[in-house]
Amino acid sequence: MQLLDGKATARSIKQEIAEEVKKMKADGAREPHLVAVLVGHDGGSESYVAYKIKDCEEVGFKSSLIRYEDDVTEDELLKCVHDLNKDDNVDGFIVQLPLPEHISEEKITLAIDPKKDVDGFHPQNVGQMTMGLPAFVSATPQGIMELIKRYHIETSGKHAVVLGRSNIVGRPMSILLSLKGDPGNATVTVCHSRTQNLKEICRQADILIAALGHPGFVTADMVKEGAVVIDVGTTRVPSDKTKSGFKLTGDVVFDEVAPKCSYITPVPGGVGPMTRASLLINTLKAARASNSK
Repeated sequence: MQLLDGKATARSIKQEIAEEVKKMKADGAREPHLVAVLVGHDGGSESYVAYKIKDCEEVGFKSSLIRYEDDVTEDELLKCVHDLNKDDNVDGFIVQLPLPEHISEEKITLAIDPKKDVDGFHPQNVGQMTMGLPAFVSATPQGIMELIKRYHIETSGKHAVVLGRSNIVGRPMSILLSLKGDPGNATVTVCHSRTQNLKEICRQADILIAALGHPGFVTADMVKEGAVVIDVGTTRVPSDKTKSGFKLTGDVVFDEVAPKCSYITPVPGGVGPMTRASLLINTLKAARASNSK
């Protein structure tokens, strides 16, 4: 069994990006600029945005944070999006989810310029990704594909099972694995809450992607010997062994599943750091496009 070390891999990616940013600036181009828009004070969103800002500093990006209180109107937020779309000094931006109930996430997502949609949520980017065309790919699936690529895990002709069909992880993950490419060319089964014979399907998987947000869902009897298991789940559960009073738990029961695997991601330290690194990859891509105008 080998750990898929997302933390170390993300560190390598950030070093590569930092080198490219140095070259860009030496050639007279400005540094890439990422903006995060944060509404309210959700604890998870606050910490995630803080990490993104820190990541930007490490690689030499400029980062900006725009804050709004929970009572911001949808029109005010839409105006912010339109202003960022028009700002030539901004390469990419994200509107951190979730948003308050009175604001339509769909309306906000559709308002973002696809060329600055570094989260990869806009339908134009999703459509181009589905067709195998250049696109900003949602950060978590892109991070997983990068991890698979850098560990030289064979996907061609393999049976991949994806647990979860969300638009952010499960669905794009299934498409990326099935596209022509390396990695890619897998035969993919997508499982969800209505899937029958779930354990039997999981046991057929050469590559099992768990993206349910259901702590401890995948147990040893659901995994075949030698499988690659990628755990996307990061759920906070109470813990009396940490200072914070909680710990991050994945969808996979790691201790019992790991001995059966050829490769497995830990939680934390697996997919999470790769998600953050992917946002940097997308922002760099946006900056390259902006500088080539």
